[in-house]
This record gives sequence, C-alpha cells and structure tokens, in this order.
Amino acid sequence: MGDTQDWTAAPGAAQRARSVLAAAWSCAVTADGAREEYVGAHTVADDGTVRLAVPDDSALLTAVVCAPRQEPSAMMEFADVAPVPVRSRIRARLYLAGWFAADRGDLLFRPTRVVLRESCGAVVVGLDEFAEARPDPLATAEARLLTHLADAHPDAVERLTRLVRPESLHAVTRVLPLAVDRHGLTLRIERTRAHGDVRLPFHAPADDVAQLTERMHALLTQAAAAGCPRALQRQRADGDG
Repeated sequence: MGDTQDWTAAPGAAQRARSVLAAAWSCAVTADGAREEYVGAHTVADDGTVRLAVPDDSALLTAVVCAPRQEPSAMMEFADVAPVPVRSRIRARLYLAGWFAADRGDLLFRPTRVVLRESCGAVVVGLDEFAEARPDPLATAEARLLTHLADAHPDAVERLTRLVRPESLHAVTRVLPLAVDRHGLTLRIERTRAHGDVRLPFHAPADDVAQLTERMHALLTQAAAAGCPRALQRQRADGDG
C-alpha cells in the first residue's frame, strides 16, 4: 500500500481518533443485539464523550431504558471516508466500546475502549490520551479543502507530483489528494492494479486555514523548482499519442 516517500511528522493515534470523531457525520451503534445507523445525530464533548439524539421508538433507547442501571454495553463505529473519490476510500475506522446512559432526552456514551483501525493496522488508544487529545485543527475543514483542491486546482496537484520520488510514480494512472492535516498533505498514487500513498510534509505545522494556504504555496514553490517526473512525462506523451 505504501510508497517509498519518507514519512515525517504526522498526528498521533489519539489525535487521529479524535479527528475521525470530530469530522464524522454518521455512526453505527450496536447494543443488546440491535444495530442502528444514525446520521447527523451525535455531538462530542471535549473529553470525547458522545451525545446521541435518538427517536422515541429507537431500539437503542429501549435497550437503555430496560437495562440494569440503564447502562447497556454498546459499540459505536465511525468511518473516516476520503472526501475525494479514490480507490479504497475508507481511510480509517474508529471503534468505541462503552456504556450508554439516558441524559436529558438524549443518550450519553462514555467509552471504555478505543480502537483506531487504519490500513497499517489497528491500535488501542489509551482512554486518558483519548480524553486529553484534541482533533487536528483542520479536521472539520478537510473535506471542503480537499474537494476544492481536486476540483478547482488539478494542475496544482499535478505540479505537486514533482516532489514525489520517480519510483513512486511508476505506471501511475491518477494522482489525487487523499488527506491533509496540520503536518502535511497526503497524495493517493493510483495505478492500474494497485495504489500507494505519499506524504508531502509542511515546513511547519498549520493551525488554521490561513496557515494551510501558506504551507501549500510553499510546497508549490518547491515543486516549481523541480523537474517534471519522467513517469508523468511518459504518461502525457502516451495520452497525446
């Protein structure tokens, strides 16, 4: 899956987990043998506690009301989906095991186990780390930023491939922006039967969209000073033919 580009500073597992939670718009909940899907129904407190609004006829609400101490064991699942359509679009899944309790008409979920599963494997995130971590400052803006980059500036994405090692561009068919966080931009390198990801680090972390714009301009300036990758030159020539 991975390519040969060096990976530098990147968010830790706890921050990645909190970023997935902050950006997710939907979730799946399994409790007492029932599984329900919710869209736009959850909010997250600073400590990672999840508040879920459910309808009165929800099987989950019934399970909470009928359970001993009104605290049934449950699992919440959140998917981190790449904003730009790419192959293998789900970048990560976040699993929270814990307990629900009724609270002011909603359900309050307190996690007792946190697991983040990415392409490189799964990691258990410590509860204290999870509670203390904060989402990446770009997490909730990432979808808008990446779709704008892909749709309005495909030429900029192509220029950025000049920063990618030539061997990572062998037999490339398409390059798209996969992810961005305060530490860097990740490109998805797609080939006919495979794909890999390459991370382009920023020279300094970006704490807001204004700083991200400056970091992207810096990457494009670096790219302008580099030559066009031979792999893309061949691809362009083949396409013209």
